[in-house]
Amino acid sequence: MTDSEEYSRNPPEGPQPAIIHIEWRTFVRELVESLGLAILLFFVLQSTIQNTRVEGSSMEPTLHNNQYVLVDKLSYRLGIPQRGDVIVFHAPTEPGKDLIKRIIGLPGEKIEIQQGKIYINDQLMDPRYQLNTYTYSLPSQVIGQDQYFVLGDNRGNSNDSHIWGLLPRENIVGKAWITLWPPQQWGVLQSVITHAANP
Repeated sequence: MTDSEEYSRNPPEGPQPAIIHIEWRTFVRELVESLGLAILLFFVLQSTIQNTRVEGSSMEPTLHNNQYVLVDKLSYRLGIPQRGDVIVFHAPTEPGKDLIKRIIGLPGEKIEIQQGKIYINDQLMDPRYQLNTYTYSLPSQVIGQDQYFVLGDNRGNSNDSHIWGLLPRENIVGKAWITLWPPQQWGVLQSVITHAANP
């Protein structure tokens, strides 16, 4: 047996500094890349979607207390809010608090409520947006540019535009898109009221 054969079968004991150094650098590089990817993904998700819990009964029968919804924060950066959208926004009169309501009136429109009936530009609003569970009235007003008129679906029990006025667009966080929890109530939110009370 030659000296080289003996060396290959029985390599010297002890650490191999060069190999260990290379493996350690590879490990650190992969760890940094993984952390960087995770941080990037976190910020991307934070800027595009948000999980929000419904508090209270102001959006019944569409949404219920303690229900969770997924909010799309990207759509309104690419487009504009539409009538019927259910949105999450920063409350104009309560700093630090978010609310969830439905868009009823759009910029430039004239809106009026007479005994629970909504009129847009002097025309009775589409019955799919009408609810018959409230009787309050609101004088005619023109919605300003970059402002919206929002109401809860539970019209008689909602802190919304009929109380504190028009909503600035800059307060809008995003569009409520999907109901996540509880599982039996999972689904895509509709832009019209599909469970309106009968007269």
